Amino acid sequence: MEKTLVILTFACSVIALLFAFITARRVTKSPEGTDLMKKISLSIRKGANAYLKRQYKIVSIFFLIMFVILGIMAILNLLTPYVPFAFITGGFFSALSGFIGMKIATLSNARTANACREGLNKGLRVAFSAGSVMGFTVVGLGLLDISIWFFLLKFIFKLENEAITSAILTFGMGASSMALFARVGGGIFTKAADVGADLVGKVEAGIPEDDPRNPAVIADNVGDNVGDVAGMGADLYESYVGSIISACALGVAAFHDIKAMALPLMISAIGVICSILGTFFVRTREGATQKQLLRALSYGTNFSAILIAIVSFPLVYYILGSDNWAVYFAILAGLISGVLIGQSTEYFTSDSYKPTKNLAATSETGTATIIIGGLSVGMLSTLVPIIIISVCVLVAYFVSGGASSASMGLYGIALAAVGMLSTLGITLSTDAYGPVADNAGGIAEMSGLEPEVRQRTDALDSLGNTTAATGKGFAIGSAALTALALMASYIDKIKSIEGGAEKVADLSINNPTVLTGLFIGACLPFVFAALTMNSVGRAAQSVVKEVRRQFREIKGLMDGKAEADYASCVDLCTKSSLREMILPTIIAIVVPVIVGLVLGCTGVVGMLAGATVSGFLLAVFMSNSGGAWDNAKKYIESGVHGGKGSENHKAAVVGDTVGDPFKDTSGPSINILIKLLSMVSIVFAALVVSVSIL
Repeated sequence: MEKTLVILTFACSVIALLFAFITARRVTKSPEGTDLMKKISLSIRKGANAYLKRQYKIVSIFFLIMFVILGIMAILNLLTPYVPFAFITGGFFSALSGFIGMKIATLSNARTANACREGLNKGLRVAFSAGSVMGFTVVGLGLLDISIWFFLLKFIFKLENEAITSAILTFGMGASSMALFARVGGGIFTKAADVGADLVGKVEAGIPEDDPRNPAVIADNVGDNVGDVAGMGADLYESYVGSIISACALGVAAFHDIKAMALPLMISAIGVICSILGTFFVRTREGATQKQLLRALSYGTNFSAILIAIVSFPLVYYILGSDNWAVYFAILAGLISGVLIGQSTEYFTSDSYKPTKNLAATSETGTATIIIGGLSVGMLSTLVPIIIISVCVLVAYFVSGGASSASMGLYGIALAAVGMLSTLGITLSTDAYGPVADNAGGIAEMSGLEPEVRQRTDALDSLGNTTAATGKGFAIGSAALTALALMASYIDKIKSIEGGAEKVADLSINNPTVLTGLFIGACLPFVFAALTMNSVGRAAQSVVKEVRRQFREIKGLMDGKAEADYASCVDLCTKSSLREMILPTIIAIVVPVIVGLVLGCTGVVGMLAGATVSGFLLAVFMSNSGGAWDNAKKYIESGVHGGKGSENHKAAVVGDTVGDPFKDTSGPSINILIKLLSMVSIVFAALVVSVSIL
């Protein structure tokens, strides 16, 4: 069965990558438009490539240092010798996922704008196809990495199943580390540019969004790619492999059988096929409304979800046997929870529903009220996801036999996360298409294309804001389930170490080390969010000053007779984001080790629990507030409440500016943080057991 499992997983990973390659070839064959469109697209592509090249140089130094540290621990027999190499491959594939996604996005932006000259459906198909390349690259590389490591450890190095899952868990730490660098660095870049472009361009100078006279306009478009595409690709790769390997680890602990590893791998592999089939259902008609565009994307994602729900039952029955068929309902709970969280996010962030429409109306009384309203929407939006996740956890735990075996129940929770992410190929496609549409709108504006082209790209961009918010909610929900599973894996890891079982004998709330760890963990997401928000603020200040300087000093710029110095803004954003991304990421890696050495294993468990709960709520709040502010602005730009250029619009722009780092920097980075804390804790578990003070 083991060889069949590896072959099937590997085959589905190849299918995903081939589909991504064929789709990329089809997209790049589309015409790119006028010479000016090609020139603008090339500038964006060069800026994005330059940023990633410098980011990867800095990150490679970090990975080299960590490789040495993990190598020393392996020499001291605190880790297996495979761990340092697994860490490196996890980071490499995570970075590669983002890099490929960014490449196709920067090749597709002008092609999407040009396709919108022919019609809305043509533009949607090009942008969605570009997003599909990202989606299927992520799942393809994830399954490829897992299948290669499983083959090496099982058939070359002849390790037992428990040792295999222990080693594979480590490449999750590498993937999470790279994802955090990518999300934080890219998020700081994109929002610093966005804030600088909006505050000076739209609010102070009164020129349209993406006006070529704005010196930050190219940096803004570059940021969409390095943050919302490259950062998101690395992020979702990490989420995907994290859910699979945590389920594998808990399955082995519960069943002591390869079958328990087979189930999450097979569900993920079959999910690739279901996602590919779903992509053929995404299309719309000319003049479609926002709801109709959302429905067009929903056809594809819902079809894939229904298909995997149908196929999962015979898989569970065949792999785990008739005695454990009820585990299927854990997978189903995860699938349904993902859909419901997406719908909840859509309700609170789309301008088709009351919360965002009411938020836009608060602009009538100025900037302060729209900011207050946005904060309120975000806070209220946490209620439904927390109920959904809580019900999902309870259902997954008890249907899997948690009442009689805690390990079985925890395995069920991990499978719920796998179920939620099983159709990531198409779910990520609907998310990744948004930045492509956003760039297309910018190129349409800067190239002076027909007004109806900008209207079509704006319709796709507005939809992209909603699908991006939905995707973030989806990622955060899966992160909460995966973090719970990883926490259980950490406890199992401690118990497997000699002398470790007594270290986690008392995990009650009455234990002062657990309670202290809870407080520290609950505080961590807030500290992390504060650091990343401050980073965006500092980087944005430098961009604002540079844009003002150019407006003041470059003669003829505002009259359109001189060209702005776009490169200086790109360079400012690059330097600021790369400098600012280091501290938040280092904190995420260092704190679990320090807490473990001081408070012991029970303190770490408390820290993980506190960070998971507060991090989930804070991430949902920030992402949904930002999404609501953004779409409230676009709703006003459609002509209501005074439309573009009005005082209401200026108030909405400021609200959106506050929301930008909420939804694109701090919020989506927190879901990586809570998983990275668990991954680091697992990797350094042996060290903590050996030398902890308490």
